[in-house]
Amino acid sequence: MERMKFLFLGIILLLGFVVAGCSQQAQKPQESSAIPPDIKAIKDRGVLNVGVKYDVPKFGYKDPKTGKVEGFEIDIAHEMAKKILGNPDKVNLIAVTPKTRGPLLDNGEVDMVIATFTITPEREKSFNFSIPYFTDGVALLVKKDSGIKSFTDLNGKTVGVAQSATTKGAIEAEAKAKGIKVNVLEFASYPEIKAALESGRVQAFSTDGAILYGYLDDSTTILPDRFAPQNYGIAMKKGNDGLLKLVNSTLEEMQKDGTLQKLKEKWGLK
Repeated sequence: MERMKFLFLGIILLLGFVVAGCSQQAQKPQESSAIPPDIKAIKDRGVLNVGVKYDVPKFGYKDPKTGKVEGFEIDIAHEMAKKILGNPDKVNLIAVTPKTRGPLLDNGEVDMVIATFTITPEREKSFNFSIPYFTDGVALLVKKDSGIKSFTDLNGKTVGVAQSATTKGAIEAEAKAKGIKVNVLEFASYPEIKAALESGRVQAFSTDGAILYGYLDDSTTILPDRFAPQNYGIAMKKGNDGLLKLVNSTLEEMQKDGTLQKLKEKWGLK
């Protein structure tokens, strides 16, 4: 009889282990599915790949002397790495231009782009965009001795803009509204536009105002005209909705706790 009791007790314990094991197995898929696949891919890799500008002072600029990339958007990239990976330094900063940032997102070389990327309805068809983290207007940089005092003085003149940027359309729309004719010439980078301004190939360098301040020197001035407000957003691959949700919540936290404002002040941005 005693032997039967021990046998019965053993069966109960064995069943308990089996049930517990099945329960743990059932929980594993739930635990892994709690992390969206787009975020899990970054965590598994251990580094966040971010497309940034290398040629925009105050936003994303590579110092030719030190080789260090720094700026407002670089600091945001570090904040995103901190949120996703728990370490602000686990970020790989990849240089992008207005022409390359879209393709690099599409082919998965970068997880996100934080590179003065203006949110537009057309672009939202191709990419996921975060809430805006900065707003600016299109402006114009001209030579002080050019005699150009306002946008209307550009009638018949040539304006240099970046390839694949929204600036070209903004200039053309503003020219039409003002009843003048302006020629628009596209360049691959901002330094190339500045060089074209200095050589006289273009009579004005146009992009968002905050960017132009990084190219202002003793021989140039920024016109008072501002038009076509531009909202900058963090762009991600279409369908990466888990990452989009996390990026938006991080930006909202940065706005709420004052981090975003402190970073703007750090880099002299309004």
